[in-house]
Amino acid sequence: MNESHPDIMENTNAGRITTEGIKYAGSKLKIIPYILDTISDLHDIRSVLDGFSGTTRGSQAFAQLGYDTTANDVSVWSEVFATCYLKQHRNERYYQDIINHLNNLEGYDGWFTEHYGADEANQKRPFQRKNTRKLDAIRDEIDRLNLDWDDKCVILTSLIHALDSVDSTLGHYVAYLSRWSPRSYNDLALKLPRLFDVHSKNTVIRDDIFNTVRQNEYDFAYFDPPYGSNNEKMPPSRVRYASYYHIWTTVILNDKPPLFGKANRREDTRDNITSSVFEEFRRDESGHFIAMNALNELIKNTKAHYILLSYSSGGRATKKELYDIISSSGKLLKLVEIDYKKNVMGNMRWTNEWINSDGKYHEYLFLMEK
Repeated sequence: MNESHPDIMENTNAGRITTEGIKYAGSKLKIIPYILDTISDLHDIRSVLDGFSGTTRGSQAFAQLGYDTTANDVSVWSEVFATCYLKQHRNERYYQDIINHLNNLEGYDGWFTEHYGADEANQKRPFQRKNTRKLDAIRDEIDRLNLDWDDKCVILTSLIHALDSVDSTLGHYVAYLSRWSPRSYNDLALKLPRLFDVHSKNTVIRDDIFNTVRQNEYDFAYFDPPYGSNNEKMPPSRVRYASYYHIWTTVILNDKPPLFGKANRREDTRDNITSSVFEEFRRDESGHFIAMNALNELIKNTKAHYILLSYSSGGRATKKELYDIISSSGKLLKLVEIDYKKNVMGNMRWTNEWINSDGKYHEYLFLMEK
């Protein structure tokens, strides 16, 4: 439960929703109550698409409300999280026994310790060596257990949550702290993920979002793509999710890939390999942001009665650009601003730019009907 928004939480279905996830640049933790409030008047929804599911907080919320939920993302770690929460079907004791077994293993120096563990903080590694030694032992044992995929996803989710609790980072894995973070001194220990009873027909897809929307139909689709910063002075080294969270990919695959750079990133996370059109910061020959062109194409190709877009005022598009994209494919039903400090949602004043001329970021929700 998101304790930061008690008023919204008490007045919507969000009051009975609990989600969990890792530190993540695209986390939907704070926005979930507002999403649920925005769609609370839509009573003809059964099937829901979370198109950029990330750590799956949105998917978890939709599934707990009983929607037939599809979690889609291109990353394997998102697929694992979604399978853990949306597809698990065994009792908790089954998973807890496995977790107890893994926690009791003796650690040893392996591939993860060689590349991501250190005894001294000035080596700039994401984990203390005592925890990567435990990671090496646990990850190898998970493969030896030969679990069914759904069950393996629960255990891998537990492992990633445990690692996220003992890392020495600012929340991503493209640069590491020069001094150990306080949490890095804790001992790695797996815990049972916060599972909930699944009563809906849920689907997990790891694919490009354009393939998913062309091949399926939904009552409602939620999109929160990484639009990129609106700061023209920023270099093009904006968030690349594949590179920011490369370690989670390697923990899941356990494939010991070739690495490069000071952060020991996977070779297959170089920008020219894993770039997404939604992470594209440049304009086309007509002066339009390439990412916005992609959003326009996505909305046109999505077969859904309702579409909800979340957007930050720190993104590159103006409000008018988003409105024009929405109007070309349907009707805008609701446009709201989220003010986290005041814990309110309200209708937005109409200007071509964003309300917050003070430079502070606000979140916005665009609900449209196709």
